[in-house]
Amino acid sequence: MAEDSTKKIHLKIITHEKIVYENDVNAIFSPGIQGEFGILYNHTPFMTILKIGVTRVVVDNESEFISTLGGIFQLKNNNAIILADEAEKGTDIDIPRAKLAKERAEARLGNAKDKKERARAERAIARAMARLKAAKVN
Repeated sequence: MAEDSTKKIHLKIITHEKIVYENDVNAIFSPGIQGEFGILYNHTPFMTILKIGVTRVVVDNESEFISTLGGIFQLKNNNAIILADEAEKGTDIDIPRAKLAKERAEARLGNAKDKKERARAERAIARAMARLKAAKVN
């Protein structure tokens, strides 16, 4: 069944530095703190905190992936906004750099001396893995 191209959600993903993504989309799937959620046209107003992960948007049956590294998601009247701590389109991710960041974080985790160091290393690993997943690298 073909989707009605007029029934779209306007999505804007913003960080402190820039607008990372802005487009009219058919669906949004993102990692909330209570689990992944999906948004379609005419969804009820919704707001949640995001955890580190990948936001997938569907535009005319094509998926696009954006690493969203924490932040807030808000939807009202088919206008969605993600205010992200960090975000990057999968197509813009420097894969070798993300792999290196993951390796460094794993080494830091192995050498962590206390809970604070361990938590920082685990967060760095999660960020690197989200970036690699958005770039579709396993």
